Formats: sequence, structure tokens, C-alpha cells
Amino acid sequence: MIGPHLTRRAAVAGAMAAVAGGARPARAHMAPKTFVLVAGAAGGGWQWRRVADRLEKQGCKVFAPTLTGLGERSHLLTKDVGLATHITDIVNVVRWESLEGICLVAHSYAGWPCGAALDRIGDKVASVVWLDAFTPEDGRALIDLVAPSARQTYDDAAANGALGMPLAPRLSAASVNPRDEAFLRAKLTPQPIATYIQTLRYGGGLERIAKKTYVRLPDFANPAFDRAYAACKGDTSWSTAELADCGHYAMFDAPERLAALLLRAA
Repeated sequence: MIGPHLTRRAAVAGAMAAVAGGARPARAHMAPKTFVLVAGAAGGGWQWRRVADRLEKQGCKVFAPTLTGLGERSHLLTKDVGLATHITDIVNVVRWESLEGICLVAHSYAGWPCGAALDRIGDKVASVVWLDAFTPEDGRALIDLVAPSARQTYDDAAANGALGMPLAPRLSAASVNPRDEAFLRAKLTPQPIATYIQTLRYGGGLERIAKKTYVRLPDFANPAFDRAYAACKGDTSWSTAELADCGHYAMFDAPERLAALLLRAA
């Protein structure tokens, strides 16, 4: 009995000495993680603020670029802003910030340009998280994956010469909680039409990433996301998760849970 008693005393004494010497918890010795968070259609970097704050408190670096023609860059919207523009937006953040070993997070529409961006920056990416996002398909256009009623709206807008897709007058609770609905709707800006009607050129960069996670938000009905989630669930190279009891904009409805999930997936 003396041996174990002394061992415990020694352990306690050692821990107290470590605290006195300024030792920090083991988590603080982990290499900081770097996230690039890319918003979906009509959104921008601003919508990640609650999640970014939580990740930064854990010592992470966070970059949340707004794609050209959206948010604070909505004044740059022209007929020439398309998929290639958004792919280059993502690539250039990684290149100009000299980022390495990042976790690339794509929400919704962003799965399309982020997937193609990985053809060019895959060697800089350690992990990815697709959050209720489209998985890229070479030779297809996103307009082919939306509901027929939505497609007609986009076709009409394009025929009338609009540069951006019209915004919905209201967002349902399946999209975002009622408390944040007015705030979110006020900041959304028309998505460049060309990003949905142009054909994606994709070379399989997403498949070459070793650590991949698909997160489904099941309260938001979307057949394309259901198919993507099912495909990833049946692919051993992917991890999958669900974040229930929140809308499609989980960064508003569940920022704490989403940040914790991203930290585990990075």
C-alpha cells in the first residue's frame, strides 16, 4: 500500500509543480488549426462570425472570404462573375495568405466551387467539411439539381437580363430560426446567375483529400443534399454526421455545436 500511496503523492506534487511553473493544458500544446469557411449562395463571410469567434477562442486561425459579387463585394457583380470567378476567389485566399494544412469548410452552394478549387490547392488542404453542401460533378450545372419551380425562376431572371437570382421574401424555420430571420434576409444578396447555369469543370480534387466529413442538417429538406449524404455515408473515405434541431444556416442556429464539430473534423 505504501508504493501506490507514494506514487499518487508524487503525481500530485508533480502536477502542482507544473502548474507553479506555468504549464498549460495539453490542448494548448496542439498545433493551431487553420480554417477557411466559405458561405453558400447569396451569403458571405459575415455569416460565419459566431462560429469564427468560437474557433478563434480555441487558438485557431479563421479565414471567411466573401465570394465576388456577394455581401460587401456585391458592388462587383457583373455578367462575367461566374463559377471560374468563385473558384479563383477560394484559390487566391489560400495562395496569398500562404496557407498550409487547412480545413476547408463549404456550405451549400460553396461545395461546387470549393470542390473545383481543390483541383488547384489540394496540396494545401488537410481536411474538408461539406456542410449541407453540393458535391461537385464534372460536366454538370447546379441549375440541373434545383427544384423545377426554382429553375423556372432562375430561367426567367436570366431571360430578363438580371445579373443575380432573386431572393426569397421570407426564410422558413427550416432555413434559420425566427429570431435571426430578418437579420439574415437583410444581408443576403442576389447570387450571380452564371454560377448556377455554367458547367462545372472538375478534376476529382475532393476525392484526393484524405480526411473528409459530410454534415447533413436533416431539418432542411433537400433531395440533392440527401443524395450527397447517402453517397458519402456509403463511402469509407468519408466520415458523416448530422446536426439536428437547427436549420440550413447552422452557423446562426447552432454556432457552438457547429464549431465543436469543425474542431473534431479538422
